[in-house]
Amino acid sequence: MKTIFCISGLGADEKAFAKLDIEGYRLRVIQWKQPLINESLEAYATRMREEIDEPDPVLMGLSFGGMVSIEIAKQIPVKKIILISSIKSAKELPFWMKTVAKLKLNKIVPVRSNYKLTGFIQNHFLGIRTAEEKALVAQSRRKANTQYIQWSVDKIVNWKNEWLPPVIIHIHGDHDKMFPIKNIHANYVVRHGGHFMIMNKAREVSVLIQKALAG
Repeated sequence: MKTIFCISGLGADEKAFAKLDIEGYRLRVIQWKQPLINESLEAYATRMREEIDEPDPVLMGLSFGGMVSIEIAKQIPVKKIILISSIKSAKELPFWMKTVAKLKLNKIVPVRSNYKLTGFIQNHFLGIRTAEEKALVAQSRRKANTQYIQWSVDKIVNWKNEWLPPVIIHIHGDHDKMFPIKNIHANYVVRHGGHFMIMNKAREVSVLIQKALAG
């Protein structure tokens, strides 16, 4: 079987891809690494790509994982990149994230590992619907390292990328509150799809991934 190298969203693991069904492909998830002190996103991508052991790989990135996939593609040849609920360039960052970066709000009010007060707000942005999804996200929060979360948020809101790989397929939901569709130029749009559609609309997303791979 052919391999798709997957990079999940911020703090998530292989469970984010568990409901996808891509005929003829196996999904291999590259696990997040602990960032080094003051490590750039470019240097981090170099360490992440060490897990890729095939030439001209197919990369699939979910949310922040899509941004990391693009950074990897700057360093090695890739056959194709599939973005899910992600962004391709700094132009697609929502206004509120750009404001956070400009005012350095993520530095003034750093992200904490305790989500008791903010969890429901984050669930709203993620488009969490079911008890299963809430449990999965809660588990990811408990496992997440505070240093990693703070580093990741800083890299997301300050991403300056303008370069696009030659072959990139973007799948996005029209109800995504994290990265609103009005800022996104997607190849495929999932109706009523939120930021967590990889779980709650896995069948539709799988069909579109299959179509992207065949195209």
